[in-house]
Amino acid sequence: MLQHLTLGQYYPGESPIHRLDPRTKLCGALVLMAALIWVKALPLFFFMLAVVAVLVRISGVPLHLPMNNLKAFRLILVITFAAHACFTPGEAVIIAGYTVPGPTWEGMFQGSVFTLRLVVIMLIAALLMLTTVPLDVSDGIERLLKPLERFGLPAHELAMMMVIALRFIPTLVEEADRLQKAQAARGADFTGNPIRRVRKMTALLVPLMLSAFRRAEELAVAMESRCYRGGTGRTQFRVMALGRNDFVAIAAVTVLLVLGAAFNRIGDAGVLF
Repeated sequence: MLQHLTLGQYYPGESPIHRLDPRTKLCGALVLMAALIWVKALPLFFFMLAVVAVLVRISGVPLHLPMNNLKAFRLILVITFAAHACFTPGEAVIIAGYTVPGPTWEGMFQGSVFTLRLVVIMLIAALLMLTTVPLDVSDGIERLLKPLERFGLPAHELAMMMVIALRFIPTLVEEADRLQKAQAARGADFTGNPIRRVRKMTALLVPLMLSAFRRAEELAVAMESRCYRGGTGRTQFRVMALGRNDFVAIAAVTVLLVLGAAFNRIGDAGVLF
């Protein structure tokens, strides 16, 4: 499951999405993710899936890379749908005169809404990270948080911690895969049903945590040896500036929000299912 996770990886390219200012991509992605929380109309989720597919096509990122994140979290998606389908009160599901025990029609609708919401959010996050260099993500977050420094918020340090955490994800995934193969070579069995596999994976937690602490200590020593002292007095090698493509992207996100609000209102009126 972990080998499918691509969060924190960057796919190089020269597409218009790659060339966007990181602040534009961060704000656009966060706004869309926040707006999806209020969406209740199923057709709007399918529309957003089509929009994400078009963006993936424009970016030149292979489709299997963002889809791999869905594979990594497929168990969570299944549990989300099943929990809503079985525990939401409503009309029982009757097929060919037979009442299916457990799920309800209202629960299946709610499960579909929540599951599709998670799918779209995961795809947007994956596309953001695959088309943005981690250093640019750090710079973008720092610039966005810069006005809050007057209130005592350490913008540079916070952005640095977030990027280091994202950068450690693929490293830890690779380390977990290596540990799993090493234990399998010594006779450990990681096959079977999902619950059994999860129990077996707990044997990897201790060596994985030790490896994470060791890597964190090595990173701290490397930063200190290069005289890193935080964001005080640091300058930027590349000056960020919004270009024409950024304003086009901002306009596109605004149009999506307006259309989404209109479709969502129609859905609340009962016109859309």
